[in-house]
Amino acid sequence: MRKLAQRILIRSRDCCFCALIGCGFAADTSAADNLLSLSFEDLMQVKVSSVTRREQPVSDAAASIYVITNEAIRNAGVNTIPEALRLDPRLQVSRISADQYAIGVRGFTTAINNKMLVLIDGRTVYTSLFSGVFWDHQDLILEDIERIEVIAGPGATLWGTNAVNGVINIITRDSAKTRGWLGAIQGGNFERGARLRYGTAIGEQGNLRVYGKFFETDSRRQIGGRANDGAERAQIGFRTDWQSGSDHITVQGDTYRGVGDDRGSVYPTWLDYGIDLDKIKPSGSNLLARWQRNYENGADLHVQAYWDKLKRRDAFLFAPNSETFDIELQQALPMGRHRLMWGAGYRRTEDDVGNGTSVFFIPASRSLEWGNLFSMADFHITDAFTTTVGMRLEHNQYTGMEYLPSIRGSWRHSPDGTIWASLSRAVRAPARYDRDVFLGVSREGPWIIEGGPNFDSEVANVVEIGYRGRSWHKLTYSLTAYYHDWDKLRSGTPANQTPVQLVNNIEGEVYGAHIWANLQITPRWQFGAGGAYLQKDLRFKPGTSDLGGVTNPTLSDDAEYYGQLRSTTELTNNSTLQISLYRVAQLKNQAVPAHTTVNFHYAWQFHADFALSVTAQNLADRDYYEYGDPVGAVYFDRSAWLTLTWEP
Repeated sequence: MRKLAQRILIRSRDCCFCALIGCGFAADTSAADNLLSLSFEDLMQVKVSSVTRREQPVSDAAASIYVITNEAIRNAGVNTIPEALRLDPRLQVSRISADQYAIGVRGFTTAINNKMLVLIDGRTVYTSLFSGVFWDHQDLILEDIERIEVIAGPGATLWGTNAVNGVINIITRDSAKTRGWLGAIQGGNFERGARLRYGTAIGEQGNLRVYGKFFETDSRRQIGGRANDGAERAQIGFRTDWQSGSDHITVQGDTYRGVGDDRGSVYPTWLDYGIDLDKIKPSGSNLLARWQRNYENGADLHVQAYWDKLKRRDAFLFAPNSETFDIELQQALPMGRHRLMWGAGYRRTEDDVGNGTSVFFIPASRSLEWGNLFSMADFHITDAFTTTVGMRLEHNQYTGMEYLPSIRGSWRHSPDGTIWASLSRAVRAPARYDRDVFLGVSREGPWIIEGGPNFDSEVANVVEIGYRGRSWHKLTYSLTAYYHDWDKLRSGTPANQTPVQLVNNIEGEVYGAHIWANLQITPRWQFGAGGAYLQKDLRFKPGTSDLGGVTNPTLSDDAEYYGQLRSTTELTNNSTLQISLYRVAQLKNQAVPAHTTVNFHYAWQFHADFALSVTAQNLADRDYYEYGDPVGAVYFDRSAWLTLTWEP
């Protein structure tokens, strides 16, 4: 048990200290046909809404955007949202444990990534504690996802603070598209699960979808024994959509509960007794309502409100219990060939945080409020050239008013190519971690680290330029170069002046490039490739380095490059095969060596109502880790599972 305690303390040391200092596939043959036969025009006309909050073709979007389609998720055979996000070659996805991930883009990718905004059907899912995402709280039936739109780069003008390095917008299917039954069971050497969904019409104008899902994953290995990171989760939910003339109303909700393995006890050196770590227990519920009216002249009105409750029990780190209420209004008005959009929103979060073994939030309870007002204008100067100018004013209780402007432009210089560019300002506003957190041996102190009462927003001024196009009528591709000028990044006061206080004394530049391409080799064989390159030049601000300030190790938990290759083949009219290869460079701030993984997925529609698939992961490296140090890291062995899907 003492070894277990040592492993947990080692693994959690970086998470706590860095956070505080730097801190189953249904083989639908028609779906496969559609995926493998998409022309350039089809691909470029896929509709996205995350760039301008209105549907537009990918070809017109003045941003680095990648769409993970429902078909792509099915062909990969993944089980969870984080694994589906690996399909975007620009995202760095590092698996920390059986159900914990570090996901990011353009740097600063950690378990507590606070510079990337994640939404599910317009509901923001980050926590006010650290402005990041608890990924073990986020789950869906993946067959019900319409698409995942991923913007690499800032989206603050539309989506607000914390949308600095990227925006992940998960959009589920209208319930009218999911009528009938879907059921699936799966089992493998590490993972098992089952899911059931039913959709039906309600009168002539409505549709309803209800579902239930259960999933469990076994504990992996650490040096010296089990990692005690296994977990299970159950979730139920519904969505209903009503269409009446020009009005569309959506009401949806979910509730879930999970539990992890018992982690035993730790024996801190400052106590003469052990502390029971027990199990991590995530749970929560949410309810969302949205009304959309489309007018004949092209105008539209959108009103959305949601309630989200999150509860988490983690005896080692902390035990938050929070409720969020959010409401927003958005209106778009056509102005000849141009378009004006404006909107306003309000969010309130109330939370109460239980203590961990050494992490304390003071005060334990706090209410936070945000208000925003934004406006954006699209100017269609010519049929080929469009520019978008926007400004968002967002108020928070820590730093007051934040100004988030942007200007974007796109020029479709030929039917085969589009050039786009953007200038943006984005901020990562303070969270409770930055102001209210204390690290010490007890709630009464003495403190080792404490939040900074004057901690300010982290600011990025961003320049981007990109090109997307086609060649030979078979190759589609996208290239993006970016430059982020950062100011006021999180750091600490001198280590010899305890307690260390969180301050904003780091500045610098982050720059790099993304590239992805798809090649239709034959009507039945598609090949995809892509990756990212990243460089940083961070330093203490003038006048602060001589003070001996504490640097921020979480700013360096990134690979210099990562990429993937993916081959998708329709072997017969009722079977598909996908083989994927992922390569990630060494994580510079950790002892994580460069590694290569290979995944395999084969699906066979052996009956009109039934499909069978087999998925295998980590075929290249039998035993490797993606995050942490060699002693505390979780190692992932080869895994495989079978999935039987019923969809009459």
